Amino acid sequence: MSRERRVLVTGGAGFLGSHLCEKLLGQGAHVICVDNFCTGATANIAHLDGKTRFQLIEHDVCLPLDVEVDEIYNLACPASPIHYQRDPVRTTRTSVLGALNTLDLAMRYGAKILQASTSEVYGDPTVHPQGEDYCGNVNPIGPRACYDEGKRCAETLFFDYRRQYGLEIKVARIFNTYGPRMRPDDGRVVSNFIVQALAGQPVSLFGDGTQTRSFCYVDDLVDGLVMLMATPDAVTGPVNLGNPSEHSMIDLANKVLTMTGSTSPMAFMPLPVDDPRQRRPDISLAKALGWQPRTTLRQGLGRTIGHFEDQLRRIEPAKVDARRGEHAELDAIY
Repeated sequence: MSRERRVLVTGGAGFLGSHLCEKLLGQGAHVICVDNFCTGATANIAHLDGKTRFQLIEHDVCLPLDVEVDEIYNLACPASPIHYQRDPVRTTRTSVLGALNTLDLAMRYGAKILQASTSEVYGDPTVHPQGEDYCGNVNPIGPRACYDEGKRCAETLFFDYRRQYGLEIKVARIFNTYGPRMRPDDGRVVSNFIVQALAGQPVSLFGDGTQTRSFCYVDDLVDGLVMLMATPDAVTGPVNLGNPSEHSMIDLANKVLTMTGSTSPMAFMPLPVDDPRQRRPDISLAKALGWQPRTTLRQGLGRTIGHFEDQLRRIEPAKVDARRGEHAELDAIY
């Protein structure tokens, strides 16, 4: 009788990592969640606590880790500009040392390893949509570089371990992902818009609001990561994982305002340094491997709004219930 598959998820108590842990447990794996709780939260994995196949290790991936595993998903690193710019040196260390330490662990036990990279490796793209063969337009000395260049270096290390040692690697380039368990202070646009709309605060748009992004619901993204890990050894990536449906910031803000029933005004502010004007993945490769997103933006926003409403209801239940009552028809539409 073969033993159960042991899977390590670094950053497992984060927004994305907690959903991945949940998915892997549902597949029957023994899941080892590693997190230093820099941006992760115990609340994200509280429902997994006590499960016999779930193990939590509080640990910083900047330090070596020794645990016997068959697969590693390396997700550890703050992913929101407001968080990764707070301590840029630590962000770069997490990406680079975290990659080295998890790669060495994979070497020690012959494990497959997946790196959660990012669409930020494309920088402010001059090619649209962005395919995996595009080398990017990144400012290496700008305020976003700690994340952008840290992830680019992590990719380099993964492919060098593949070339030099024959390690089985997978690299996923993740585009904007959203969904339940995002932090209210996450700082990314979907959570910002929803939290501001529900609180009746001005919805903050940077620049003129015409810049675009492509938003992938978290369940779809997690399915893509699991799909990529299960591919044959010859499939290394990088593989773009994201939703190719492109939306302007003004369009997103209007959707959120309508779905929350909010009367919040829009507030326009200067565009941050190196903020990309366009972002949309070419997912031809992912589709050829059998993956594509299934959740529409309206479906995903509805679930994400519900998550934040639940959080707000604990503080201001009357306000939330009144708003949902006034706009109950939206539940049927979306």
